[in-house]
Amino acid sequence: MLKFFYSTAPNPMKVALFLEEASLEYEAVPVDTRKGEQHDPKYRAVNPNGKVPAIIDGDATVFDSNAILLYLGEKTGKFMPENTPKARGELLSWMMFVASGIGPYSGQNVHFKAHAPEKIEYAMKRYDFEANRHFGLLDAQLEGKQWILGDTYTIVDMAAWGWARMAPFVLGEEAAAKYKNVARLVETINARPAAQRAIAIKDRHAFKAEMDAESFKSMFPGTHAA
Repeated sequence: MLKFFYSTAPNPMKVALFLEEASLEYEAVPVDTRKGEQHDPKYRAVNPNGKVPAIIDGDATVFDSNAILLYLGEKTGKFMPENTPKARGELLSWMMFVASGIGPYSGQNVHFKAHAPEKIEYAMKRYDFEANRHFGLLDAQLEGKQWILGDTYTIVDMAAWGWARMAPFVLGEEAAAKYKNVARLVETINARPAAQRAIAIKDRHAFKAEMDAESFKSMFPGTHAA
């Protein structure tokens, strides 16, 4: 059975959504990053980057959320666009856009506003601007379309959903009104039974709630470790 190493952060939730949408059997293995479990040598053997998520599927090990979505989409043939060079190009472009743009800039925007020990105005302005810019591009792509690639629900929508559902936290409460197409995408996916099951994965295990000194050292060792 496929093993899914997860937390309830945006990136693992993308994979949880696919697993539930595709009705794949899997074992959910919690990795509590606030307790530092991502640094355990046993987990580092699965994901040398020490991030979440990762999967073990038979003799295949895959880490990075978008890589996992591509792997599972190609393996199962589910939630993929038609097999043409044009459709493949669009798929890869928007998958990498989420992986290199929306995810990192959203994460850094939250970090510098909520977790950095110093409020650095330059950093906050830069990441807020870039996070908004990326969501603006996604919103424009969705204009007049049901899904990101057109009429077909794909892994690209799942990849975007992981972070887009957190847009009010990342960008502020005005995000839904500012990026109406993105908000519509989130609402549409949230209404799907598979998404509701994916969201409920948080109830399977008890994750550490408080963000204390141990958590900062575990999650941000480069700046908070002794």
